Amino acid sequence: MACNSNNKKESASIEFKNVNQSITKSFSSLKTLDTFKIELTGRKPEEMVLNFSIKNADGKEIYSTKIKGTELLGSTDPNVDLSKEKDQIIFVKTIADDFFSEDNFLEPAVLPEDKADGYVPDKALYEELKKSGLNGFKYRLGKENNLYIAWSEKEQKVKIYYNCC
Repeated sequence: MACNSNNKKESASIEFKNVNQSITKSFSSLKTLDTFKIELTGRKPEEMVLNFSIKNADGKEIYSTKIKGTELLGSTDPNVDLSKEKDQIIFVKTIADDFFSEDNFLEPAVLPEDKADGYVPDKALYEELKKSGLNGFKYRLGKENNLYIAWSEKEQKVKIYYNCC
């Protein structure tokens, strides 16, 4: 009996192993690669935090944000049953695991023929991205909230260029 209960604890800790991933992609420059990194910490939804950062080719951090697990759970599809803590943890882990899916890397961020709409918070940046051809990245904050970010050469920082569904 003691052996069996010990094995259950072991498998539970493996199942809820925190996510720590990094990937390199062209972002702040078309000539060099930036390092995108996420780390999911915490063992319970209310303690979970998704740390997301981007460092340029020189190792300088150009973007950093922390997203609470409760934020990710707070704006989910009402048809998804997240009443159990285990399901909440799996849901947050799934978002973290899919964070760097190919669909989230937008090459280029804005196509020359794209037109700015009501979801574009910074029209000047949008036009700048059309000309620079730099890539973008999108990530979700919940069911209907995706942030699209890109490097502004003019302002030398990462900015949101689209915020939508």
